[in-house]
Amino acid sequence: MTERTPHADVATRFGRAAGGYDDAASVQREICRRLSALAAEHAPVEGPLLDAGCGTGFGLDHLTACHPGRLWVGVDIAPAMLARVQGRHPALPCVAGDIEALPVGDARLGGIWSSLCLQWCDPAVALSEFARVLRPGGVVWLATLGPGTFTELRHAFDGIDGARHVLDCPSPAALHAAAGQARLEVLGEEHQLLNARAPDLAGLLRDIKAAGAQGVGSGRRQGLLGRRAWRTIENRYEAYRQPDGLVTISYDALLLVLRKPT
Repeated sequence: MTERTPHADVATRFGRAAGGYDDAASVQREICRRLSALAAEHAPVEGPLLDAGCGTGFGLDHLTACHPGRLWVGVDIAPAMLARVQGRHPALPCVAGDIEALPVGDARLGGIWSSLCLQWCDPAVALSEFARVLRPGGVVWLATLGPGTFTELRHAFDGIDGARHVLDCPSPAALHAAAGQARLEVLGEEHQLLNARAPDLAGLLRDIKAAGAQGVGSGRRQGLLGRRAWRTIENRYEAYRQPDGLVTISYDALLLVLRKPT
């Protein structure tokens, strides 16, 4: 199993990012929009609907419009993110919680939306939790990141030191296996490669940090890189400079719709 970032660290990092998250998270918003289009093809069953890892509530803006009259509940591990949600949706119930241990009873929910949260978790544990709280026939609309995410950084940092610099993300096969273990059926799937851009590598890294997405779990570097190492990394990253003068970084988006059998 791929080692994950400790959840306390995730909560702290995304709490710090809450204030500027929406300004920095352009790719995350695009993935959310694409998941919305896929989700529109697969309706939930009766029951409350959950945004698992709701962040600042960007997805809820769309979801409450798509499913008027349905009760939505937001869950996030970072209380500062929930404060942003409640600023957008004062009447919407929000609960601080971990998607690997949802504060929801068995078979209560008609559907679960989760956009870009699963990569911080053990997919098998999180999907088993989703299956536990769903009613029979309930659906999961899921977006996460695959192993092609930040491949440019992997190349740029290769051999610089023995530390981990990029989060390891599950493959489509691993997600399918986790869904099967949780007894969730795959109804729909898309695999899309998106890019973020900035004037230079330092700008890309600032945007990643501002969106709370810089964690890699254990094995990360504890101190600063030396100047020579940083120059090597910057020079390698020039291979990803585009004709418009910007450098890019890849987000390998995996979108799934899952259903709990009736």
